[in-house]
Amino acid sequence: MNEHLREWVHNVTDIPAGGLDREREASESERAAIAEALKLLNLGRLSARYRIKLQSDGSYRLAGRATATLEQACVVTLEPVADEIDAPFDVEFRHEVANAEDEASVLAGPDVDILERGVIPVGRIVFETVSASLDPYPRRQGAEFDWQDPRQSDPKETSAFAALSQLKSKK
Repeated sequence: MNEHLREWVHNVTDIPAGGLDREREASESERAAIAEALKLLNLGRLSARYRIKLQSDGSYRLAGRATATLEQACVVTLEPVADEIDAPFDVEFRHEVANAEDEASVLAGPDVDILERGVIPVGRIVFETVSASLDPYPRRQGAEFDWQDPRQSDPKETSAFAALSQLKSKK
């Protein structure tokens, strides 16, 4: 289980028949731990609004949204790049894995996870949602990677075709 939001869990025995609606805001220490785990420069805000409902087949469905305000390092300049995340999540927790006959319905519906120890790990799902929503190559506006091969004699000729033409002329 994810240790960063370890208190963001619900025992299924505590979920009323009509479902459970919650809003959570990450504490400063939780945000700092998540920022470190995800290699963020800053995680200014992290919150989630969600609903857990018992389904007719005995599974539990967790659906909601994770929102965050954060800063990542620019892949070119390493300067801070501000970003906001507003991402939905929808996970069904089942007591056992679906068999092959249920595969088509599993693929068409929400994500499916195993219900372990009667606990819905909302924190883990929020962490995974934020992690999957991060820009893998954050780039500050206007930042350009202008690298020149020091082995190349004419820095203006940086295309692959220019390099091939140099090889051809040497033969």
